[in-house]
Amino acid sequence: MKKIILFILLLFFINTVTAQEPVKIEINKTLDAWHKAASETNFKNYFDLLTDDAIFVGTDATENWTKTAFKAYAKPYFDKGKAWSFICLERHIYLNDDKTIAWFDELLNTRMKICRGSGILFLNNGIWKIKHYILSLTIPNDTVDAIVKIKSPIEESLIIDLKNKRK
Repeated sequence: MKKIILFILLLFFINTVTAQEPVKIEINKTLDAWHKAASETNFKNYFDLLTDDAIFVGTDATENWTKTAFKAYAKPYFDKGKAWSFICLERHIYLNDDKTIAWFDELLNTRMKICRGSGILFLNNGIWKIKHYILSLTIPNDTVDAIVKIKSPIEESLIIDLKNKRK
């Protein structure tokens, strides 16, 4: 009897995993293709994987771009054949109930060492596209104080400007 119950549970588990797998495989393919397009400086493929109203938030506090603004920023880099290369080390994907919205986080190997990417994708006419992406540097906890000392003089005036904008 225990073997039958274990077998049924195993079948249920396999069915649950395989039901989600194809969707996550497609999302992984989209994100991998997006990173690959940047590494190959393929401007069209890179930006075609973003929704028209996409937002890209970069590592600098001033980098919060619409797709149009991000294209203008990135175009010279792509034209020179020197965009960026992000290699996924780890990725977690989550889905809403009807599997039309996905959010994810990933660790990336970059020229800045490990970075974290996170974002949201929408399924539109059978195609997954990135609507929002945030790239951030990871900072080992035991080095935070040293990093804060480096960035404080640069960011103090930005903090004041941002506070004044909120008033």
